[in-house]
Amino acid sequence: MTPCMMNRAWGEVSWDRASGALTRPLKSAIHSQSTAGHVNNAKVAIVRCLNYGAKVHPAMKRMFDLLGGIKQLVANKTVTVKINTTTTNFSEYLGRPVGETFMTHPDTALALLHLLIEAGAKRVRFVESTVKAENLDTTLKRGKWDIPAFMAAGKHIEFENTRNLGDGKHYSHMKVPHGGRIFSSFEFNHSYEDTDVMISLCKLKDHITAGVTLTMKNLFGLTPNSLYGGQAGSEKALQGRMPLHGLPKFDHLELPGIKKEQRQYGDPGYSVPNIITDINATIPIHLGIIDGITSMSGAENPGKGLKDSLNQFVAPGIILAGFNPVSTDAVGMAVMGYDNPRAELGSWPFKECDNHILLAEQAGLGIADLDQIDVRGMTIDEAFFPY
Repeated sequence: MTPCMMNRAWGEVSWDRASGALTRPLKSAIHSQSTAGHVNNAKVAIVRCLNYGAKVHPAMKRMFDLLGGIKQLVANKTVTVKINTTTTNFSEYLGRPVGETFMTHPDTALALLHLLIEAGAKRVRFVESTVKAENLDTTLKRGKWDIPAFMAAGKHIEFENTRNLGDGKHYSHMKVPHGGRIFSSFEFNHSYEDTDVMISLCKLKDHITAGVTLTMKNLFGLTPNSLYGGQAGSEKALQGRMPLHGLPKFDHLELPGIKKEQRQYGDPGYSVPNIITDINATIPIHLGIIDGITSMSGAENPGKGLKDSLNQFVAPGIILAGFNPVSTDAVGMAVMGYDNPRAELGSWPFKECDNHILLAEQAGLGIADLDQIDVRGMTIDEAFFPY
């Protein structure tokens, strides 16, 4: 049986939606609140936003209002915001700042922070796993993030590089509900346990290995480099997560929680989408936000396209968000011109990889059927911007 055939077999079996696996209490505080509402909350809001700067805050506020507001979700809570940098090279790309092409833009992060504080969030922590042995705020300063402006927004604003233990004393051991596909458990930085609400803040982009990289793919970066990177086993590890792409090539490394029978599958088009599903089952996204004000098409970052010359700057001029990541990503795909979020292996953009959005739906994590998703604000046709 090939890896892809095995993957589809998982999909046919599916995970029992009625079992309550996503709502039962686990060790993590993020699971202490019921996630059932988020699993079934197939509402996605799309709003027009043509520029960064002062226009982002009102656009994002309107988007949240269309969803019914975020106060109930975040008031008096610790909120963790997973941003997406993909690299620590902040040189302009395609003649634009990296925040306009492939990284989380500081203006969207700052606008979100102010809205979280306004909604009563007790603590807000921005997280990312980088390949630099420095604090995350130090890295972001080099990317022209106005860190003082972030710190001035509230009393309890934090930044943590989750590439290793960081500020924690031990890793958080978290089991994948129903045993997982490739991993039965993960070891995460404490930030993903010491939180009440998980937010994924990402760009509207293609991905060479996963088809698209939206709210769920953004969580691939939760795995610490120290345990899942090329130098796994060292707190000083800086290398990226290539072992998760080509499992057999790194058989000498101990990857916590991996199923022994899965180590034989070296196709990243199989391993990456299934690992994305495992992570999202373990750490539910309570609010997913996709920045499509400007972005890039063709790949997730410089050098990752089939041909770098095919990567292009794009300006869809929208922001979209939802409380369920499967539904949010399905709408994001449709806006990008990929009209079937349930497309199987061999269909664009999943030409050489399994569809993690479909896998997540089959795992009971949400709804990917566009006919069942309540799209608010702009319609998909109005927001349509083919990549």
